[in-house]
Amino acid sequence: MSSHRSLALLFAATLVSACSSKKVPVEPHAGFLSNYSVLKEGQTPSGQKVLSWVSPALANGHYTSVYLAPSQFYPRAEPTERIPQSTLSGVTSYYDATLKQALGKVVPLVSKPGPYTLIVRPAITQVAASTQGLRFYEWLPVTLVAAGVSTATGIRDRDSEIATEVSFHDGATGEVVAEVVRAGLGVPLENDKQVMTPDNVKGVLDGWATDLSQSYVAVRKARVVGIH
Repeated sequence: MSSHRSLALLFAATLVSACSSKKVPVEPHAGFLSNYSVLKEGQTPSGQKVLSWVSPALANGHYTSVYLAPSQFYPRAEPTERIPQSTLSGVTSYYDATLKQALGKVVPLVSKPGPYTLIVRPAITQVAASTQGLRFYEWLPVTLVAAGVSTATGIRDRDSEIATEVSFHDGATGEVVAEVVRAGLGVPLENDKQVMTPDNVKGVLDGWATDLSQSYVAVRKARVVGIH
């Protein structure tokens, strides 16, 4: 197997692995990524299902810095009673902060893209409060979900779910070199009245950021080994 092929496979495996990820929503896609048909389902070393694609061009890129685009809800999110604007703003702000902190430890971050820069574009594509053990959803605009199901024994706890789609681009050409879809479970809500806050999903966001920084380190080391 060529060093370029090995590098691409290594990036794919490390990029999408996270102990905080519980499942990947196969449908619906949010429309943030350029081509969903190339995504392949696989398993991380921890046994979690993921969807990802890595271009051979990634292995050929001599990336020495990263431009981190501000995260966004895609499509644009509308606040609800269960998921207010303060939560939406807090989620993207925290996602930006934890990505910046994690990546900044392993690679220089730049204020604008350019040659030898890997552009990272993250989007939050779903936030959900789903009834534990059930599969009933009340779909709201922009795939924000708040499901309320009562039982004879009382109100069930709700899982805090969040999903992301991330695209990676060459800073000089704009070419897409990788795409990934991920999902995770945060801190459960106690009932169908509790408002979700950023604290419910911060642990998942931290895991995604840590994985991304570790992926960059793994790719850099693999490239150095492949050169010799």
